[in-house]
Amino acid sequence: MPDDRRPHDRRPHDRRPHDRSPGDTPVLYERRGPVAYVTMNRPRYRNAQNSAMTYALDDAFYRAAEDPEVKVVVLAGAGEHFSAGHDIGTPGRDAHLPFERRAGLWWDHTGRPGAESRFARESEVYLGMCRRWRELPKPVIASVRGACVAGGLMLAWVCDLIVAGEDAFFADPVVRMGIPGVEYFAHPWAMPPRIAKEFLYTGDRMTARRAYEVGMVNRVVAPQDLEAETERLALRIAGMPAFGLALTKRAVNQAEDLQGLHTGMDSVFGLHHLAHAHNAETAADSLGGIGIDALKEANT
Repeated sequence: MPDDRRPHDRRPHDRRPHDRSPGDTPVLYERRGPVAYVTMNRPRYRNAQNSAMTYALDDAFYRAAEDPEVKVVVLAGAGEHFSAGHDIGTPGRDAHLPFERRAGLWWDHTGRPGAESRFARESEVYLGMCRRWRELPKPVIASVRGACVAGGLMLAWVCDLIVAGEDAFFADPVVRMGIPGVEYFAHPWAMPPRIAKEFLYTGDRMTARRAYEVGMVNRVVAPQDLEAETERLALRIAGMPAFGLALTKRAVNQAEDLQGLHTGMDSVFGLHHLAHAHNAETAADSLGGIGIDALKEANT
Protein backbone atom coordinates (compact mmCIF):
# COMPACT_ATOMS: atom_id res chain seq x y z
CA MET A 1 0.00 0.00 0.00
CA PRO A 2 1.21 3.57 -0.58
CA ASP A 3 2.68 5.33 2.43
CA ASP A 4 0.34 8.31 2.83
CA ARG A 5 2.78 10.03 5.15
CA ARG A 6 5.36 10.74 2.47
CA PRO A 7 5.00 14.10 0.69
CA HIS A 8 7.21 12.82 -2.18
CA ASP A 9 6.00 9.49 -3.55
CA ARG A 10 7.92 9.36 -6.83
CA ARG A 11 10.39 6.94 -8.36
CA PRO A 12 14.06 7.95 -8.05
CA HIS A 13 14.30 8.86 -11.75
CA ASP A 14 11.30 11.19 -11.55
CA ARG A 15 12.80 14.18 -9.75
CA ARG A 16 11.02 17.07 -11.48
CA PRO A 17 8.93 19.35 -9.29
CA HIS A 18 5.19 18.75 -9.32
CA ASP A 19 3.21 21.23 -11.41
CA ARG A 20 1.64 23.54 -8.87
CA SER A 21 0.70 27.17 -8.80
CA PRO A 22 3.51 29.58 -7.82
CA GLY A 23 1.87 30.26 -4.48
CA ASP A 24 1.87 26.56 -3.55
CA THR A 25 5.38 25.49 -4.37
CA PRO A 26 8.35 26.36 -2.12
CA VAL A 27 10.72 26.54 -5.10
CA LEU A 28 10.17 28.07 -8.54
CA TYR A 29 12.01 26.91 -11.66
CA GLU A 30 12.41 28.79 -14.92
CA ARG A 31 14.80 28.40 -17.84
CA ARG A 32 15.68 31.49 -19.85
CA GLY A 33 18.00 30.56 -22.65
CA PRO A 34 21.04 28.71 -21.24
CA VAL A 35 20.34 29.78 -17.64
CA ALA A 36 18.06 27.99 -15.16
CA TYR A 37 16.66 30.19 -12.40
CA VAL A 38 15.90 28.38 -9.13
CA THR A 39 14.04 30.61 -6.68
CA MET A 40 13.18 29.83 -3.08
CA ASN A 41 9.56 30.84 -2.69
CA ARG A 42 8.62 31.39 0.95
CA PRO A 43 9.01 35.18 1.03
CA ARG A 44 6.52 35.56 3.89
CA TYR A 45 9.01 33.66 6.10
CA ARG A 46 12.15 35.15 4.54
CA ASN A 47 12.62 31.88 2.64
CA ALA A 48 13.19 29.82 5.76
CA GLN A 49 14.09 26.28 4.68
CA ASN A 50 11.72 23.53 5.71
CA SER A 51 12.08 19.98 4.38
CA ALA A 52 9.55 20.61 1.62
CA MET A 53 11.78 23.40 0.31
CA THR A 54 14.91 21.25 0.64
CA TYR A 55 13.48 18.46 -1.48
CA ALA A 56 12.03 20.92 -3.97
CA LEU A 57 15.50 22.45 -4.34
CA ASP A 58 16.87 18.98 -4.97
CA ASP A 59 14.23 18.45 -7.67
CA ALA A 60 15.14 21.74 -9.31
CA PHE A 61 18.89 21.11 -9.27
CA TYR A 62 18.38 17.66 -10.77
CA ARG A 63 16.17 19.17 -13.45
CA ALA A 64 18.87 21.69 -14.33
CA ALA A 65 21.57 19.01 -14.34
CA GLU A 66 19.59 16.78 -16.70
CA ASP A 67 18.68 19.52 -19.19
CA PRO A 68 21.37 19.81 -21.89
CA GLU A 69 20.13 23.32 -22.71
CA VAL A 70 21.07 24.57 -19.24
CA LYS A 71 24.66 25.77 -18.95
CA VAL A 72 24.45 27.80 -15.72
CA VAL A 73 22.13 27.80 -12.69
CA VAL A 74 21.16 30.86 -10.63
CA LEU A 75 19.88 30.40 -7.06
CA ALA A 76 17.89 33.27 -5.56
CA GLY A 77 15.19 34.00 -3.01
CA ALA A 78 11.78 35.51 -3.70
CA GLY A 79 11.03 38.79 -1.99
CA GLU A 80 13.43 40.90 0.05
CA HIS A 81 15.67 38.15 1.43
CA PHE A 82 17.78 35.27 0.19
CA SER A 83 17.13 33.03 3.21
CA ALA A 84 16.78 33.42 6.98
CA GLY A 85 18.08 29.88 7.44
CA HIS A 86 16.53 26.63 8.61
CA ASP A 87 12.86 26.74 9.50
CA ILE A 88 12.76 26.61 13.30
CA GLY A 89 9.62 28.63 13.94
CA THR A 90 7.13 29.01 11.06
CA PRO A 91 3.72 27.34 10.71
CA GLY A 92 5.19 25.27 7.86
CA ARG A 93 7.94 23.70 9.93
CA ASP A 94 7.95 20.01 9.01
CA ALA A 95 10.98 18.54 10.78
CA HIS A 96 8.75 15.84 12.27
CA LEU A 97 7.59 14.53 8.89
CA PRO A 98 9.22 11.75 6.83
CA PHE A 99 10.56 12.36 3.33
CA GLU A 100 12.20 9.97 0.90
CA ARG A 101 15.94 9.57 1.48
CA ARG A 102 18.15 10.91 -1.31
CA ALA A 103 21.44 12.17 0.09
CA GLY A 104 22.52 9.07 1.99
CA LEU A 105 21.54 5.74 3.50
CA TRP A 106 20.74 6.86 7.02
CA TRP A 107 17.32 5.62 8.06
CA ASP A 108 14.22 7.78 8.38
CA HIS A 109 14.46 10.01 11.44
CA THR A 110 10.79 9.85 12.42
CA GLY A 111 10.05 7.64 15.38
CA ARG A 112 13.70 7.51 16.40
CA PRO A 113 14.67 8.68 19.89
CA GLY A 114 16.81 11.63 20.93
CA ALA A 115 20.08 12.34 19.16
CA GLU A 116 19.52 9.44 16.76
CA SER A 117 16.59 11.25 15.17
CA ARG A 118 18.35 14.59 14.79
CA PHE A 119 21.58 13.06 13.49
CA ALA A 120 19.74 11.00 10.88
CA ARG A 121 17.67 13.95 9.67
CA GLU A 122 20.49 16.48 9.54
CA SER A 123 22.78 13.99 7.81
CA GLU A 124 20.19 13.91 5.05
CA VAL A 125 18.58 17.32 4.69
CA TYR A 126 21.47 19.58 5.70
CA LEU A 127 24.98 18.16 5.30
CA GLY A 128 24.07 15.49 2.76
CA MET A 129 21.95 17.69 0.51
CA CYS A 130 24.49 20.52 0.48
CA ARG A 131 27.26 18.14 -0.49
CA ARG A 132 25.14 16.82 -3.36
CA TRP A 133 24.40 20.30 -4.64
CA ARG A 134 28.05 21.38 -4.45
CA GLU A 135 28.83 18.62 -6.95
CA LEU A 136 26.26 19.70 -9.56
CA PRO A 137 28.44 19.64 -12.73
CA LYS A 138 27.33 23.07 -13.90
CA PRO A 139 28.27 26.48 -12.50
CA VAL A 140 25.83 27.75 -9.88
CA ILE A 141 25.59 31.44 -8.97
CA ALA A 142 23.94 32.66 -5.76
CA SER A 143 22.13 35.97 -6.20
CA VAL A 144 21.83 37.33 -2.66
CA ARG A 145 19.74 40.19 -1.35
CA GLY A 146 18.78 40.91 2.24
CA ALA A 147 19.33 38.19 4.83
CA CYS A 148 21.65 35.27 4.25
CA VAL A 149 21.65 33.81 7.74
CA ALA A 150 22.79 30.45 9.19
CA GLY A 151 21.25 27.82 6.87
CA GLY A 152 21.10 30.49 4.18
CA LEU A 153 24.90 30.57 4.25
CA MET A 154 24.97 26.87 3.46
CA LEU A 155 22.96 27.42 0.31
CA ALA A 156 25.13 30.34 -0.81
CA TRP A 157 28.35 28.46 -0.04
CA VAL A 158 27.49 25.43 -2.18
CA CYS A 159 27.28 27.83 -5.13
CA ASP A 160 30.40 28.49 -7.17
CA LEU A 161 29.98 32.27 -7.25
CA ILE A 162 28.08 34.80 -5.13
CA VAL A 163 26.74 38.10 -6.42
CA ALA A 164 25.33 40.25 -3.62
CA GLY A 165 23.30 43.40 -3.48
CA GLU A 166 24.60 46.16 -1.26
CA ASP A 167 21.63 45.48 1.02
CA ALA A 168 22.72 41.89 1.65
CA PHE A 169 24.11 40.74 4.98
CA PHE A 170 25.57 37.45 6.18
CA ALA A 171 25.52 35.94 9.68
CA ASP A 172 25.81 32.64 11.53
CA PRO A 173 24.48 33.43 15.01
CA VAL A 174 23.99 29.84 16.18
CA VAL A 175 26.86 30.08 18.68
CA ARG A 176 24.25 31.97 20.72
CA MET A 177 22.49 28.60 20.91
CA GLY A 178 25.71 26.95 22.10
CA ILE A 179 26.23 25.34 18.66
CA PRO A 180 29.55 25.73 16.76
CA GLY A 181 28.18 26.88 13.42
CA VAL A 182 25.79 25.42 10.88
CA GLU A 183 25.96 21.82 9.67
CA TYR A 184 27.72 22.55 6.36
CA PHE A 185 30.74 24.03 8.11
CA ALA A 186 32.53 25.82 5.26
CA HIS A 187 33.48 28.88 7.31
CA PRO A 188 37.31 28.51 7.28
CA TRP A 189 37.22 27.93 3.51
CA ALA A 190 34.68 30.64 2.66
CA MET A 191 36.76 33.23 4.56
CA PRO A 192 40.13 33.39 6.35
CA PRO A 193 40.19 31.45 9.64
CA ARG A 194 40.56 34.49 11.92
CA ILE A 195 37.66 36.19 10.16
CA ALA A 196 35.66 32.98 10.51
CA LYS A 197 36.32 32.95 14.26
CA GLU A 198 35.20 36.54 14.67
CA PHE A 199 32.15 35.85 12.50
CA LEU A 200 31.16 32.94 14.74
CA TYR A 201 32.27 34.29 18.13
CA THR A 202 30.24 37.49 17.79
CA GLY A 203 27.33 36.33 15.63
CA ASP A 204 27.37 39.82 14.12
CA ARG A 205 26.17 40.60 10.64
CA MET A 206 28.76 40.87 7.89
CA THR A 207 27.91 43.41 5.22
CA ALA A 208 28.10 42.54 1.53
CA ARG A 209 31.04 44.90 1.14
CA ARG A 210 32.94 43.22 3.99
CA ALA A 211 32.12 39.79 2.55
CA TYR A 212 33.66 40.95 -0.73
CA GLU A 213 36.78 42.21 1.07
CA VAL A 214 37.39 38.82 2.72
CA GLY A 215 36.80 36.91 -0.51
CA MET A 216 33.45 35.30 0.28
CA VAL A 217 31.54 37.25 -2.37
CA ASN A 218 32.54 37.79 -6.01
CA ARG A 219 30.65 40.98 -6.80
CA VAL A 220 28.66 43.61 -4.91
CA VAL A 221 26.17 45.76 -6.82
CA ALA A 222 23.36 48.19 -6.14
CA PRO A 223 20.20 46.32 -5.11
CA GLN A 224 18.34 47.41 -8.22
CA ASP A 225 21.14 46.00 -10.40
CA LEU A 226 21.39 42.59 -8.72
CA GLU A 227 19.29 40.58 -11.16
CA ALA A 228 20.80 42.19 -14.24
CA GLU A 229 24.38 41.75 -13.04
CA THR A 230 23.74 38.13 -12.07
CA GLU A 231 22.26 37.46 -15.51
CA ARG A 232 25.20 39.13 -17.27
CA LEU A 233 27.65 36.96 -15.36
CA ALA A 234 25.61 33.81 -15.99
CA LEU A 235 25.42 34.46 -19.73
CA ARG A 236 29.14 35.24 -19.87
CA ILE A 237 29.92 31.87 -18.28
CA ALA A 238 27.33 30.07 -20.42
CA GLY A 239 29.43 30.87 -23.49
CA MET A 240 32.17 28.51 -22.29
CA PRO A 241 32.27 24.78 -23.18
CA ALA A 242 29.98 22.83 -20.86
CA PHE A 243 32.36 19.94 -20.30
CA GLY A 244 35.23 22.34 -19.66
CA LEU A 245 33.14 24.11 -17.03
CA ALA A 246 32.24 20.81 -15.38
CA LEU A 247 35.86 19.67 -15.23
CA THR A 248 37.04 23.03 -13.95
CA LYS A 249 34.43 23.00 -11.19
CA ARG A 250 35.50 19.50 -10.22
CA ALA A 251 39.16 20.52 -10.21
CA VAL A 252 38.61 23.42 -7.81
CA ASN A 253 36.29 21.38 -5.58
CA GLN A 254 38.89 18.62 -5.38
CA ALA A 255 41.52 21.17 -4.39
CA GLU A 256 39.28 22.43 -1.57
CA ASP A 257 38.75 18.86 -0.41
CA LEU A 258 42.52 18.26 -0.41
CA GLN A 259 42.73 21.33 1.84
CA GLY A 260 40.46 19.51 4.29
CA LEU A 261 36.98 20.78 3.45
CA HIS A 262 35.25 17.39 3.35
CA THR A 263 36.93 15.81 6.37
CA GLY A 264 36.75 19.08 8.28
CA MET A 265 33.00 19.16 7.85
CA ASP A 266 32.71 15.57 9.08
CA SER A 267 34.56 16.42 12.28
CA VAL A 268 32.56 19.59 12.95
CA PHE A 269 29.28 17.78 12.25
CA GLY A 270 30.04 15.60 15.26
CA LEU A 271 30.72 18.66 17.41
CA HIS A 272 27.49 20.21 16.15
CA HIS A 273 25.53 17.21 17.43
CA LEU A 274 27.42 17.11 20.70
CA ALA A 275 26.14 20.67 21.22
CA HIS A 276 22.58 19.63 20.44
CA ALA A 277 22.84 16.76 22.93
CA HIS A 278 24.27 19.07 25.58
CA ASN A 279 21.41 21.53 25.04
CA ALA A 280 18.86 18.74 25.35
CA GLU A 281 20.29 17.80 28.75
CA THR A 282 20.73 21.30 30.14
CA ALA A 283 18.05 23.44 28.45
CA ALA A 284 14.46 23.20 27.34
CA ASP A 285 15.36 21.50 24.04
CA SER A 286 18.24 20.73 21.68
CA LEU A 287 17.97 24.22 20.18
CA GLY A 288 18.62 25.78 23.59
CA GLY A 289 20.94 28.64 24.32
CA ILE A 290 20.53 32.36 24.72
CA GLY A 291 19.51 33.19 21.18
CA ILE A 292 16.76 30.75 20.19
CA ASP A 293 13.93 33.29 20.41
CA ALA A 294 15.79 35.75 18.21
CA LEU A 295 16.49 33.05 15.64
CA LYS A 296 12.85 31.98 15.59
CA GLU A 297 11.87 35.60 15.08
CA ALA A 298 14.17 35.72 12.03
CA ASN A 299 12.06 32.95 10.48
CA THR A 300 8.79 34.83 11.08
